[in-house]
Amino acid sequence: MKTHSTKFLILVVIMSMTVYSCQNQSGEKVSQSTDEFFLEEISISEMQEAYRLGKYSITDVVKAYLDRIEAIDRNGPALNSIIQINPDALLIAKELDEELAAGNIRGPLHGIPVILKDNIDTHDKMPTTAGSRALKNSYPLQDSWVAKKFRDAGAIIIAKSNLSEWANFRADFSSSGWSGVGGQTKNPYVLDRNPCGSSSGSGVAVSANLCAIAIGTETNGSIVCPSTATGIVGFKPTVGLISRSGIIPISFTQDTPGPMGRTVEDVAICLGELVGIDPSDSKTLDSEGHSHTDYTKFLITDGLEGKRIGLMKDVMGFHYKVDVLMEETVEFLESQGAEVIELEWPGDKKYRQASFQVLLYEFKDGLNKYFSGLGNNAPVKSLEELIKFNIADSVELRHFDQEILELAQEKGDLDEQEYKESLLKMHSATREEGIDKLMDEHELDALIAPTGSPAWKTDLVNGDNFLGSSSSFAAISGYPNITVPMGFIDGLPVGVSFFGRAWSEPLLLEIAYGFEQGTKHRTAPGFLATDN
Repeated sequence: MKTHSTKFLILVVIMSMTVYSCQNQSGEKVSQSTDEFFLEEISISEMQEAYRLGKYSITDVVKAYLDRIEAIDRNGPALNSIIQINPDALLIAKELDEELAAGNIRGPLHGIPVILKDNIDTHDKMPTTAGSRALKNSYPLQDSWVAKKFRDAGAIIIAKSNLSEWANFRADFSSSGWSGVGGQTKNPYVLDRNPCGSSSGSGVAVSANLCAIAIGTETNGSIVCPSTATGIVGFKPTVGLISRSGIIPISFTQDTPGPMGRTVEDVAICLGELVGIDPSDSKTLDSEGHSHTDYTKFLITDGLEGKRIGLMKDVMGFHYKVDVLMEETVEFLESQGAEVIELEWPGDKKYRQASFQVLLYEFKDGLNKYFSGLGNNAPVKSLEELIKFNIADSVELRHFDQEILELAQEKGDLDEQEYKESLLKMHSATREEGIDKLMDEHELDALIAPTGSPAWKTDLVNGDNFLGSSSSFAAISGYPNITVPMGFIDGLPVGVSFFGRAWSEPLLLEIAYGFEQGTKHRTAPGFLATDN
């Protein structure tokens, strides 16, 4: 087995083509078509109010978003965040308008345009690809849990978003936001900067106002990293709060879908529509008694008053300007009545390597089961066939290798001792001896840390340039994590993460909302060609 570099390990921990050549001078907007969009920064509740007053129809809104995708995602700045458009989006919008006119309002997501990461199955005219050319014509036999819940709630899935291929669990190194099907997604703030991943397209689509809300998936950092890089709110819930049925897997233990939006309120609305116990996903059984169908009731403006929050000092120091923003964040929290206690992680972080071993075993097992579930029409029927496909393809290995796929293929089944020992080690270190221990000893409501660094320049030769991240604590434990914008560094957004115990979504939303409402750091992107 190959000895892995530090850079590779960081990539695995964080998880997270059409190459754009900047012709404009530094700081110049690439396209004026991005200005004066009538839905820019609109919230879900504002959109519902507009429907109620007859200001817009659902069809008007869907058409406007589809036109905007054409104008700035495929043309103009060419963000390249969307892999495919739902050809039935306008037809669905018309049907929902008719329901609305008849007084049949399904709920807070009725008529709301959403975008799904393209590793989430939809049983419609859109394939589900995981960004892989091996699946570019793969049409699932049924909706995922997430897609079905959205359709039942009256939301409109208008498109599928680009992603780091196989949710960034493929290559020795990679460029986040690149896939064989979708090419390279760009950061909407500065186009030659990276959007992070693997839910790159979902983050960019929300930030650039191509939809109201989007869904990403996370194994380790793949919701929170693109959210911090694109200046939005991203919520990775406790594993099991939302079913993973119909999502192309990496890890049964760590995977979860989660909402990505421009506000904490929008994320809370979406979260409540997706929860529930799914017999097809045993992890959801643990959510009984811990889920809520309305998370907006936890959004109070003075939610920081009296909270005890632990600042994870040992994940700071990777960028001095990020540290300055964190210091300002702490000052604000304290000004609102919170008490902030400086802490460091108890023990070493060798659980990361244990987690990586678990992912390799579960990726092989889960992917082979997913292919089997596609039936006789599965384009590839095993991880082994996928590896062979990539070798023969003209695009898949042009920039990056497939070493993680090959390492996973070498693993045995889930009865092997290495797998069982690694699973026990990672959970013990991050739960009983990690987050739970810290919070018990210091009587904390939540932990905070910088989500990551400002976006780096996209580089298809050398791959990603991660400087730091705090995602692993919540990701490997399976606990919830929400990131909220906390400021800008040279025009690039940076977020702060609030995370804590299992099923503490209500408390984290309360804290995140109090911070968001008191700071209002979110600013729409400017689509600058480069910042040099």
